[in-house]
Amino acid sequence: MPFDDDEPVFRRSRFGTNRYEYNPDNPVGMALIVLSLLVVGVVLLLMHEHAGPFARPADRDTYTPAPAVPSAPPADSWQP
Repeated sequence: MPFDDDEPVFRRSRFGTNRYEYNPDNPVGMALIVLSLLVVGVVLLLMHEHAGPFARPADRDTYTPAPAVPSAPPADSWQP
């Protein structure tokens, strides 16, 4: 599988009309394929282990609702 620098990095896909894919015959295209696979693998591993940005939130105290605040003043607070 010799690499050819004259090959384009992207080539038209055989399955779509306007789709492009990495060209494994170009060294940059092959590097992009390997890099994409590594990134996907690391992200899947982080998701599986719940690490990094996929970590569960830290345990917090139990939920306590805010104190009740009346929405209107009591009726006896206004004196004519």
